[in-house]
Amino acid sequence: MEYIIVAVAATILVFLVQSCLHGHVARRALRVLLLAFVARLVIHVLVVRSLLPYGGDNYTYGQRALEIVAYWEREGFQFVTSDQIPNLYSVAVPCNVFALIIYVCGGPALLACTSVIALMACALCIVMYRFARLIGADERSSYRLLVLMAFMPAFLLHTSDTFKDGFNVFLVVACLGLATSNVQRFDIRKVLLLAPLLWALWNVRPYMVFMCALPLVLGFVGARRALPFCTLALVAGLLASFAFFPEAAPNAAVETMQAQLEIGQSEAVRLANADTGSGVVFDDGGNPWSAFLPKLFYTLLSPFPWTGGSMVLQLAKIETLIWYYLLFCAVRGARQLWGQDRRALLLLLLFIVPCTVVYATSMSNIGLIFRQRLPIVMIVSLLSAVSWTRTPQRPGQAPSGPLTPPATGPARRRTAVG
Repeated sequence: MEYIIVAVAATILVFLVQSCLHGHVARRALRVLLLAFVARLVIHVLVVRSLLPYGGDNYTYGQRALEIVAYWEREGFQFVTSDQIPNLYSVAVPCNVFALIIYVCGGPALLACTSVIALMACALCIVMYRFARLIGADERSSYRLLVLMAFMPAFLLHTSDTFKDGFNVFLVVACLGLATSNVQRFDIRKVLLLAPLLWALWNVRPYMVFMCALPLVLGFVGARRALPFCTLALVAGLLASFAFFPEAAPNAAVETMQAQLEIGQSEAVRLANADTGSGVVFDDGGNPWSAFLPKLFYTLLSPFPWTGGSMVLQLAKIETLIWYYLLFCAVRGARQLWGQDRRALLLLLLFIVPCTVVYATSMSNIGLIFRQRLPIVMIVSLLSAVSWTRTPQRPGQAPSGPLTPPATGPARRRTAVG
C-alpha cells in the first residue's frame, strides 16, 4: 500500500503540472519536478534515515502521528488537536496527515509520508512560477526560478522527510500569492479560498498567520476592483464575529501568538537552542531586542563560509552562496518592481521585513534559522526573478488560474487579436 501512495502522489503531480502550466513550459517543468520528486525520496532513504541521520522534529512528528492512529482506534476517526493529545501543540495538520497515511497503510509508512511532502514541495514550485509571472517576471525567468526552488538545498532537505517545513512554506506562499492576485484583480473566491489555507497554517505554525496578516489586509483593501457590497459583507462578518464571540476567536488567537513570541524570545529558550554545535550566544543582557544588528546579520547571512560545525552545516553553505546571489538580485528586482507595480512590492515587503525582524529577536542557532527563514528565501527569490526578466512584463500576465483569473471582456478580445 505504501508504494501505491507514492505512485498516486506522482500521478497527482503530473496532473498538477498539466493543469496549472501550459505548452512547452509544462513539458519542461514536468521533467524537472518528477526528478525533484524522486530526488526527495532518494534523499529520504539514503541520506536522512541512513547515511547522514538528520533532524529531530521529523522523528517527533512521526511518533505523534502514531499516537493519533492509536487515538482513532480508541475514539473513532476525527481531526485530532492538542485538546485531545496535548503533545500535538500547534502541528495538528502535519501529524494528522501523516497519521492518515499510516492508518491507510496499516503501519509506519515513512516513504509514503515523504512522498506527500515531496508532492507539496513540487506543487510549491508551480505556485512560485505562477507567482513570479503574476508580479511581472517573464516566462524564462519564472521557469528558472521553478528549477532553482525545486533543488534549493535547504528546501530539498527539509521536504525529504516528515518535517513540517514543507507545509509551512507552501501555505505561506499560497496565501501571499492569493493576496497579490487580489490586489491586481479582486475576486471574492480568492478571499474565501484563504480561509482553509489560513486555518491549515494556524495548525502548522500559528505565528505565521500573523506574519501574513498585513499582506493579506493590503490584498483586500488595496484591490483595484473591490466591490463595495463584498467589502461591506466581509466587514460585517468580521464585526459579527467580534460581537458574538468576543473572547473565543480574536483574543485566543492573539494570546496564542503572544505566547509563542514570548517563548521564542525568552532567554531560557534562546540559551537552550544555543546549547548545540551551531548555537550562537549574543551579549544582549537577556533582552531579545538588544544586539539587534548582529542578530539580523546572523538571521539573514549565516552560516558564514568560515563557520565550523556538522557536515550538514557545511553543506548548508552551498545554499548560503546561492542565497547571497538571490539577495543581490532581489535588490535590483525591488527597484524594477517599484516602477512596475508598487502595491505588489509593498505586499512582499510587508511579509519579508516583519518576519525577518521577529526571527532576529529569537536568533540563537544557525541550523535552526537555516530552516526558519525558508519562507523569507522563497518570497525574496520572487524579486530575484523580476530582476532576471529581460523584457518587462505587465504585472498579472500569468496564465489563468487560482492566482490570476482569466481575462474577460475587451481584454480577452485584444489578446486574441494580438
